[in-house]
Amino acid sequence: MKNGYKKRAMVCAMLALLWALGLTACASSGNKEKNTSDTTAETQTELQEKEEASMTQTELQEKEEVNTDQTELQEKEEADTEPETGSGSNILVAYFSATNNTEGVAQKLADGLDADLYEIMPEQPYTDEDLDYGDSNSRSSVEMDDPDARPEISGTVENMEQYDTVLIGYPIWWGEAPRIMSTFIESYDFEGKTLAAFCTSASSGFGSSDSALRTAADKATWLDGKRFSAGASEEEVMEWADELGVVPDSEF
Repeated sequence: MKNGYKKRAMVCAMLALLWALGLTACASSGNKEKNTSDTTAETQTELQEKEEASMTQTELQEKEEVNTDQTELQEKEEADTEPETGSGSNILVAYFSATNNTEGVAQKLADGLDADLYEIMPEQPYTDEDLDYGDSNSRSSVEMDDPDARPEISGTVENMEQYDTVLIGYPIWWGEAPRIMSTFIESYDFEGKTLAAFCTSASSGFGSSDSALRTAADKATWLDGKRFSAGASEEEVMEWADELGVVPDSEF
């Protein structure tokens, strides 16, 4: 009996020890799992915050790029309708060039004189069909058949008062300056200024192509005009400018 009692006591003690060890292991496992869970949650939060911050920076960058593009586009549109100023020149070369022939001559004049350059651009650009001189119903034919036609111009010369001399270029249409040139002349006060016209043509001479322009700006001083071919050299156009007396001594 005494031995049996001792055996049962030992078994009970061992069971109690095993139970205590089991509780300790469970608690340790629970704490480990809790710590792992907390660490994982913290890591996920940090990653999410970084992703959100990255997305915000990207969106801000895209917005800044869009704003920059819009600003550059606006500046380009304004540059297309304003003269290339900034030199403080008192000479302006203003031209209309439906097929780019007159543009080359105007550019050579502006470069040679260090003058400002302004392109007279129609509000409604001319198409190839508009310039079909063989079609009596084309836009150019209808305009030239009407002395009172005044095609609208896109943009203005905002600082016309700056210029003492204005050289005005255009292609010859039916022996005359295109009607859009009358629109240009009638849009400004040229009193006291010196004006001279130049034109481009494959065969027609200068003739009296500037007569309507002279009438519209009769308070200006008009110098003799000149006809050039589309491929005129800079030497040719500058010889005419020198004859007008508008070339600075140091330039020619």
